[in-house]
Amino acid sequence: MGVTAVSAGLVAFWSSGFIGAELGTREAAADTLLMWRFLAAAALFGGGWLLRRRRLPRRALGEQAVIGALSQGGYLGAIVWAVGLGVPAGSAALIAALQPLAAGALAGPLLGETVTRRQWAGLAVGLAGVALVVRDDLGGAGAAPPWAYALPFAGMAALLGASFLERRARSPLPPADAVPVHVLVSAVLFTAVALAGGRGAPPAGGGFWLAVAWVVVLSTAGGYGFYWLSLRRSGVTVTSALMYLTPPVTALWAYAMFGEAPGPVAVAGMAVAAAGVAAATLGTGAAPRPAGDQGRNGSAEVPVRRTRAEPRTGAVR
Repeated sequence: MGVTAVSAGLVAFWSSGFIGAELGTREAAADTLLMWRFLAAAALFGGGWLLRRRRLPRRALGEQAVIGALSQGGYLGAIVWAVGLGVPAGSAALIAALQPLAAGALAGPLLGETVTRRQWAGLAVGLAGVALVVRDDLGGAGAAPPWAYALPFAGMAALLGASFLERRARSPLPPADAVPVHVLVSAVLFTAVALAGGRGAPPAGGGFWLAVAWVVVLSTAGGYGFYWLSLRRSGVTVTSALMYLTPPVTALWAYAMFGEAPGPVAVAGMAVAAAGVAAATLGTGAAPRPAGDQGRNGSAEVPVRRTRAEPRTGAVR
């Protein structure tokens, strides 16, 4: 499969998670949807894992349990909760796609990487685009409470934390072993939350099970599969940048399926965010210049320094 096909698949399947969140929360509470999503995912991924009779080191299991709780429990819990409170799926996607901005801020102290001035400028422009979209949503009729917009930010932070922990894992696991641990931990977590709130029973209608099938097959299997392929084919920088393309795709899906047309300010915000990401990632595939090397305009750029290989990530969607 070519790089273009992998990139397109990542954007489409990752976007499907936000649509699935809206489909499911129209039928049931967020924790009910997440409970049954991960019980089904645990049966699917965990069943295959048990058939292979894999024995894993205890340290690896502990590390991946924490990574899974953040990447799936923290990230997906926050996103689905936000959508259930009325945050539009496209806006939740755009806010959650701010991972490159936070990664740039933390890459230096945590991973020993530097970010160029051009990249910082582009990421700042992307943040301005997000602000425009959220401002437009807050002014709409029936808008979600303002605090609900903090949830996608929290989810993004959880996913970012999981990515950094995965990179620093002392006993890393391949995705085929890491994902079953992640979904099993998340199944336990969300089952406990749903049962504690008395919301464990699924609705009787078929719409709920359609939403569960949607998020398990398209979002968990498809989204994660293409995310892993993109990391291997294109690297972490390009893969992170592709996340900024998920909001417009999500908005188109939401319009086609739910009639949720974004306002002109929101459309402008998405365009600004996309332009910022293009500026931040332009030319990142090229080999970094040595320190002090001059660009075409005669000015020196700070090279992007990588101290390790691209991270092995178990974060899934």
